[in-house]
This record gives sequence, structure tokens and C-alpha cells, in this order.
Amino acid sequence: MLLSLYTGVQVWFQDFRTRAREEKGATAVEYALMVALIAAVIIVAVRLIGTNSTEKFNEVGDAVGGA
Repeated sequence: MLLSLYTGVQVWFQDFRTRAREEKGATAVEYALMVALIAAVIIVAVRLIGTNSTEKFNEVGDAVGGA
């Protein structure tokens, strides 16, 4: 049992190393990371702009309503 577990781990690790060396896999991972980073930046920017614009609209609405 221990020998089959050891052999299975060796085979899995060798397959992992082979896949890590492939260019296609590396570029796909790089693109996925870039898309995730861009999405995170867009979400943060939209939340900040949304909060700031809500405050400005409320400020203008109060100014117009008070006039």
C-alpha cells in the first residue's frame, strides 16, 4: 500500500512538472491572472467612482432643493 501511494505521488509530481514546463499552460495561466487583476481594478474603480458620484449628486440635489 505504501509503495503504491509513493508511486502514485511520483507519477503525479512528474506529470505536474511536465505540465508546468509547457508554454501553452503557462500563457493560459498568465492570461487568467491578468484578467483577474484587471477585473479587480475595475471593480475597485467602479465602487470608488460610484461612491463619489453618489455624494456629488446628493450635494447638488441638496443645493438645488435649498435654492
